[in-house]
Amino acid sequence: MPERLNKYQILTWSFAIVAFLFGSGLAIAQNEPAASASSMAAGQAQQTDITKLSGVEACAHCHQSSVDQVARTAHANTSQVHAAAELSRADSATNCDGCHGSSKAHADAELAAEANDSKDPAAKKLIFDFEAKTTTPEMINKQCLTCHASGPNHLNSANSFHRQNDVSCISCHSPHHAATAEKLLVKAQPELCYTCHAQQKSQFNMPFRHRVNEGLILCTDCHDQHGSSGNWEAGHQVRQIRSSASGDMVCFKCHADKQGPFVFEHAAVKTEGCSACHIAHGGANPHMLKYSNIGLLCLSCHSAAAFGHAPVMDPQMATQQNACQLCHTQIHGSNFNNDLLR
Repeated sequence: MPERLNKYQILTWSFAIVAFLFGSGLAIAQNEPAASASSMAAGQAQQTDITKLSGVEACAHCHQSSVDQVARTAHANTSQVHAAAELSRADSATNCDGCHGSSKAHADAELAAEANDSKDPAAKKLIFDFEAKTTTPEMINKQCLTCHASGPNHLNSANSFHRQNDVSCISCHSPHHAATAEKLLVKAQPELCYTCHAQQKSQFNMPFRHRVNEGLILCTDCHDQHGSSGNWEAGHQVRQIRSSASGDMVCFKCHADKQGPFVFEHAAVKTEGCSACHIAHGGANPHMLKYSNIGLLCLSCHSAAAFGHAPVMDPQMATQQNACQLCHTQIHGSNFNNDLLR
């Protein structure tokens, strides 16, 4: 019996030793690639000379997150866009140069300072910095319009009410940290527009309104934020409506049944447009009318006090005249009756 026990003990210890050696071998084999990889990376880092970096590599050395962000946008092909536009790019080598100007002098100065473990304050002045305190909105817009001026959406940029109020391109757009993939906006609409246009935000919260907050339409469906040939007042463009000078063609994109042409036009619609009777963004009255009482709205033109050529009504006859639309149903225009009757 003792001899059998000794044999079993010997076999058990033998298996244990073999298992231990096998496990140790695997652990060593797994650690060797990691150790070799880390040693290779360390060797490459020691061999890299930062003073010899150029192009995107030089920009990414300090601005890696910005380079990664731009790489996912249309600006990643800025060099190709410039070449297609036949612009001189003799002194530029990277996509970053398309917006920031030639980066070579800036990169060389920054990398040289880093190699000497110092800083060069003058290096930042060797490249166009959109966020510098000395950079004006006019300078920013000029830089962006180098490429975008020829596009159909920016032909009227000189008439832009935004430009005249020192709103720069990066007030709405962010090439590096955009919140939307399309148009590279700082915020999505309409919140972006509400940043400045607080009055319009309150109008879109009225009981009767265009459904902008619900996302059915956008501010830019009606307005050209970059400028248009819309209405002018006091020397500047006011509404920046996308279409006609009266600002009404944009309304007819949705309200086509009101467009006409009619044999008998309603003069107010023809001369003043939809805004003669309606509040475009929203109001407290049905159909977004300026007055809750339709008769009062009509009397704003059809009375002697209006000093116009519209047919005059007697304001004393309020009971009958408050129901103008009971008879004059075709208030936008008619093909059959000069008085816009049924």
